[in-house]
Amino acid sequence: MRWIIGAVIAALVLTFGALQFASDAFSSGAAAAGTLPTRVSPNFARSFYGVLDRIAPAPYVEATLARDALARGDTVTAQRHALGLPASPARDELLGRIAQARGQQTLALEYFLAAPDADAVNASVEARAAHNPAAAYALEGLLEARLAMLATHPDAVAEAYWRMGRLANRTAWIAVPGSRAQRFWLRRGLRDFEAAVALSPLSELYVIEAANQADLLEERGRAAELFRAAADIDPGSADALAGLGVVAYQNGDRVSAARYLDRARAIDERSLMVRALERDLR
Repeated sequence: MRWIIGAVIAALVLTFGALQFASDAFSSGAAAAGTLPTRVSPNFARSFYGVLDRIAPAPYVEATLARDALARGDTVTAQRHALGLPASPARDELLGRIAQARGQQTLALEYFLAAPDADAVNASVEARAAHNPAAAYALEGLLEARLAMLATHPDAVAEAYWRMGRLANRTAWIAVPGSRAQRFWLRRGLRDFEAAVALSPLSELYVIEAANQADLLEERGRAAELFRAAADIDPGSADALAGLGVVAYQNGDRVSAARYLDRARAIDERSLMVRALERDLR
């Protein structure tokens, strides 16, 4: 009995050791030169994982083999292993990468939205924004809806709203100046920035964006409120102080504007908001 138990233990040790070597071999490309993972043949890793796949096709085995096949450009094998995974974000992300490798961009985007893979979707958003920011806005809106539906962390949804606000502005600036279309997109941008603020109220970036948008729409009371909120978040924010100065200047209070400028300039004289206020007060 002792010999049997010893043999079982030895077999388990060998199996787990081989599994570790095989796993290291798959990541040998990122290992330092001369280290053990670089000395293990990738073919050994594939063969070992292939045996595991036939005996017990666990999700991590399927996922590893799928990624390896995709890295080698074998999309047929990659898809076979990816389809062996249970329905999950990891499965959708892999199928999206496979579709992308095949040049099936629309299908890839559907999988990335299902996952959701925000980085992959935003890469498509930026590509569209170069020639059609309204289409890019619509795609970012789909990502925001997907993130919200999955009860993703609020910061991720807030970032999607922030990106939508910036895309709304890009759409506004290619519209006829002063037109209803331009004002529509500027107001939509404010709505999106304020949605980002509501989800992530301690993000100075989102608050400043919303404040500038309100100022752009000549909603000075709202702009001042938001710039004050940004200053409360970070009392050392040159942009927030200069923004308050801009609003004061627009309201005809040059004395207060000059005071805000002095405070903001002492913090960061290269701030874009500081330079804008300097131009106003010349």
